[in-house]
Amino acid sequence: MKLNNLPKTTARSAKRVGRGHGSGKVKTSGRGTKGQKARENIKLTFAGSSLQASWLKRLPLLRGKGKNKSLRVRPMVVNVKYLNFLAPKTEVTLETLREARIINGGVSKVKILGDGELNVPLLVKLPCSGGARTKIEKAGGKVVI
Repeated sequence: MKLNNLPKTTARSAKRVGRGHGSGKVKTSGRGTKGQKARENIKLTFAGSSLQASWLKRLPLLRGKGKNKSLRVRPMVVNVKYLNFLAPKTEVTLETLREARIINGGVSKVKILGDGELNVPLLVKLPCSGGARTKIEKAGGKVVI
């Protein structure tokens, strides 16, 4: 094996600091001397200067409605065109949509929207938009909530 035939390594390993004199990063491990930033544990809210407000305090306050929108469980959208795969006169519920593999097992809420055409009469027992309701009834089906 020759040195010019060795494979090139692109990933560099992390610098191991404070591991003896041969490492080149001994006493202060590249942190300078003393001060808050030289210490081991600095709070996440630390901004750097005593005159500067921390980044946490500079963020806008979240007040009132919509504060926890990310925690809300949103329904999964299923368009009318995907219901054509079901047999005629089928009762459309969460279980039947799972069995037909239109939705996966982790979905707990579904809303049916009116994109596409429906050619199969169905009995839908899920929330629907106005356009979806008209298309289901036009195909000879029924919406029961």
